[in-house]
Amino acid sequence: MGVSFGMSFFAVLFALIIEQARPLARGNWIHAGFRAWARWTSRSMDAGQPHHGWIAWTVTTLVPALVTLLIHWLLWNVSVLLAFAWSVAILYATLGFRQFSHYFTDIRDALDDGDEVTARELLAEWRQVDASELPRSEIVRHVIEYSVLAAHRHVFGVLVWFSVFAALGLGPVGAVFYRTSEFVARYWMHKSQVPNAAGEGASPALQTAAAKAWGMIDFVPARVTSLGFAVVGSFEDAIDAWRNYTQRFSAQAPIALEVRNDGVILAATSGAVNVRLGGEALRAATVSSFSANASQDFQAARSGSEAEELVATESTPGREPEVAHLRSVVGLVWRSVVLWMVLLALLTLARLLG
Repeated sequence: MGVSFGMSFFAVLFALIIEQARPLARGNWIHAGFRAWARWTSRSMDAGQPHHGWIAWTVTTLVPALVTLLIHWLLWNVSVLLAFAWSVAILYATLGFRQFSHYFTDIRDALDDGDEVTARELLAEWRQVDASELPRSEIVRHVIEYSVLAAHRHVFGVLVWFSVFAALGLGPVGAVFYRTSEFVARYWMHKSQVPNAAGEGASPALQTAAAKAWGMIDFVPARVTSLGFAVVGSFEDAIDAWRNYTQRFSAQAPIALEVRNDGVILAATSGAVNVRLGGEALRAATVSSFSANASQDFQAARSGSEAEELVATESTPGREPEVAHLRSVVGLVWRSVVLWMVLLALLTLARLLG
């Protein structure tokens, strides 16, 4: 399977090019099919007990991964080119900026035009938050934080898991496992909180299992992404913000692991581009993440104000967020992509020559 990993660079390159030229439409059949699968497994296997939650999560995430692996091996035995095409197809469905970047672009354009009302409306639509009273700097801060986290989950985290599993000869299975794990942690809680979504939600046990699993799965990718931002940005400032911010954030136990992972990425971003993040903007983001991932039993033990106080943080050092920082963040992300591609190219070359 050495040649399989040798194709990783080209598979990622082709997938990114195709995704930029023809992005997946919102509500596409691939995502709709997986949503239906997640609904079925939660209805069929989620009986409300902790072990039921882990069984449902395991089946929901591992079955698509195993199917992906089986098809990869079958195609590999037929033709290397077919296996390569399969990897490109899987990466196209799981990897890419265009799955979320339209909101970022529209908000940035609105702010460039001085249309803060439209920018607030777009932000509220994107993240389901009340942005009606946010000042301009807070809009920018929210957009930076949400966009960086989205870039991590849609691009860099996928690349980490894809690269590791491809190196083991398992093809694109890592990309599928990572994206499905992220999706179910978010989807099951979202459906549980939506009115008139009876039968589509999940028990507190299943929500807790999905959130804990996602926190562990994203632990290493979050730090790889942060290190990449440090390398292509202001290294010393990024590492300093990462170290100091993480210490403050982690001290506020029992913060969920997946929220701490997000905090590492945001801290590194803050130092890499010298922008002040956190405070009120991060509080809103982490309260949303906390509510979307913690068990309902844990939430019931605290009032809304207590939960908000639990995840409130101080702002990181840096300049007040400005529209110019949005362009800096875009540059940071694309430089990180280039860094990844260079590393994959070098590893591919070494594998092929070796």
